Amino acid sequence: LKTCKPTGGEVELLFLRDLGPDRGDAWEVLVRPARRLKPGLRLLAGDAKLDLVENLGEGRWSVSAPDVPGLLEKHGKMPLPPYIEATPEAEARYQTVYAREPGSAAAPTAGFHFTESVLDGTERAGAGIARVTLHVGTGTFLPVRTEKLEDHQMHAERYNVPVEAARAVDGAERVVAAGTTVARTLETWAVTGERSGDSRLFVYPGYRWRVVDALLTNFHLPRSTLLAMVMSFGGRDLVREAYRAAVEERYRFYSFGDAMLILNGGRTL
Repeated sequence: LKTCKPTGGEVELLFLRDLGPDRGDAWEVLVRPARRLKPGLRLLAGDAKLDLVENLGEGRWSVSAPDVPGLLEKHGKMPLPPYIEATPEAEARYQTVYAREPGSAAAPTAGFHFTESVLDGTERAGAGIARVTLHVGTGTFLPVRTEKLEDHQMHAERYNVPVEAARAVDGAERVVAAGTTVARTLETWAVTGERSGDSRLFVYPGYRWRVVDALLTNFHLPRSTLLAMVMSFGGRDLVREAYRAAVEERYRFYSFGDAMLILNGGRTL
């Protein structure tokens, strides 16, 4: 959401999550630029007014405004990665066909490979489809900067595994996760025993996988937590081999890129 200060300076807000009924109508947002901002500053977006409440650190603030969903519907824009040109076509593509619950700061890109016809064909072939929710946060894309991988701190992401999805997964002969978001959701449920909550699960080599038998995933950047998860599932050697082949064959990386399917916990690519 693009807003402006009373002095005319532009401030861009990326809405991350509703802070809950205990905080009134406050939301957590990522602010850019984050310099020279103070609590109580009023921002304007069309005829709407928003107030900065508290500096949460790392460019994040709590902001108070009535009817934020309505405000975003009226004045907001789809948050696209900086390497994607903001066109109507790109905004339409940057969403999965099965998206239902608003809340993610970014799309689960492995899901872009599924169309309605692909989903229909999957079910006709005899495979069941279970739907879960993970609200992707900006922390997913932070590079690992710690000397030891295991010292990296994951930001929380809200997730939900509906009862019908849990039953389907429990009764399945094989579970194929459509992306790292699904994998993280299912493994969080398995580790905690809770079907909903905040996931802080960091999956890296050495992790014991409990639910996922096969993983469909796009190609990820070096030093990312997503690549650490993929290496945990597929094994370092197999994943390195896959990435070498992807570079040689000029596979596409990033959000609208290609994908690979890792079977049998990394024994087959």
